[in-house]
Amino acid sequence: MKDFYISDAPRHENQVITSYFCVTSKQVKPRRNGGENYIALTLGDRSGHLDAKMWDNVPDYVDTFEQDDFVKVKGLINRYNGRMQLTVHMIRKLHDQEVDFGDFLPKTSSDIDQLWQMLQGFVASIKNDHLRNLLNVFIADPEIATAYRTAPAAKTLHHAYIGGLLEHVVSLMRSCDLLTPNYPHVNRDVVMAGIFFHDLGKIHELTYQRSFGYSTEGQLLGHIVLVLEMLQKKLQTIPDFPNELKRLLEHLIVSHHGQYEFGSPKLPMTPEALMLHYLDDLDSKLEAMRAQIARDTDSESEWTSYNTSLQRPVLKMEKYLGGEKAANSEQPEVSAPEDSGQPLKSSEQQSAVSAQPESSPQQLSLAAQLEKKASDHRPTASTQPATAAAKN
Repeated sequence: MKDFYISDAPRHENQVITSYFCVTSKQVKPRRNGGENYIALTLGDRSGHLDAKMWDNVPDYVDTFEQDDFVKVKGLINRYNGRMQLTVHMIRKLHDQEVDFGDFLPKTSSDIDQLWQMLQGFVASIKNDHLRNLLNVFIADPEIATAYRTAPAAKTLHHAYIGGLLEHVVSLMRSCDLLTPNYPHVNRDVVMAGIFFHDLGKIHELTYQRSFGYSTEGQLLGHIVLVLEMLQKKLQTIPDFPNELKRLLEHLIVSHHGQYEFGSPKLPMTPEALMLHYLDDLDSKLEAMRAQIARDTDSESEWTSYNTSLQRPVLKMEKYLGGEKAANSEQPEVSAPEDSGQPLKSSEQQSAVSAQPESSPQQLSLAAQLEKKASDHRPTASTQPATAAAKN
């Protein structure tokens, strides 16, 4: 097991370290002032990524390793433009038997077996026999089941870790289960099936054996086309599957990105497709924010660095509130609903939502602190006209 992880870098600033990494990117670039080229690397392990540069003795090392190789690196940890980086002194390619693969790919902290059981429970709760049986055909395929439990949900943007796809899907199913009772005209079974399928093509689009990347078919087709192919293949084994349901599922899959510019060939045109899109977008962005805050441990600022996918920095709530816990970190235990065995009728879904619990002391404390900070920055009577004029 490695004794240095990338997340440890801030504690080793201005120190020389030796450790194992996976080369997630490699570029040979010219120096701005001319002369010898340098090597620009991104090194990775299960805790994150680190920019690295090799300035000296480049001809001796440049052809000894490639992207996706495991390497042993000796170098100096330093800070550049507010971010940690590594100046490489020596680098050597490693053989696979020299490394523990578990050191290099990040993995969900959740129990994968428990997540899989929850997914199966939600599938069992689907009342429409055709949809439930179709999903069980996929679950019963050992190749698909293994990949579903293993794959990340994305290369970098959200849930980018082993088990991330399954965690993302179960999270969406939980949200669907909470939200659909408030919208009785939305067909819960169709949304659940759409959630199950929407990112399933990523088990073939992404590679996740050594580092996270894209397969050739993923680059050429993308996960939307790939899951449509998977769906068509399985439906050939179920000749009595209603064509209308097939079209609805296909529409949820092709429209779940929500906008043409985000890769959807169609906009969501049913309430179920619209709900899937917004649940997916919300879950992915909230996870991206969580991960951005978790990664940004080497800065004393109340703000993270700029996140290009979110197009904004993120406020570190606990640091902003002076170390006060922003929210209760314990996650409530959520169980999949039991199957009632009733046929699909969206009008028969419950329309009442569960009563909300009273605010906890932590939540009240958070609200009070936010109100105080807001009042501290409210303009006085004398400054309000100037503020209004500035807005105009």
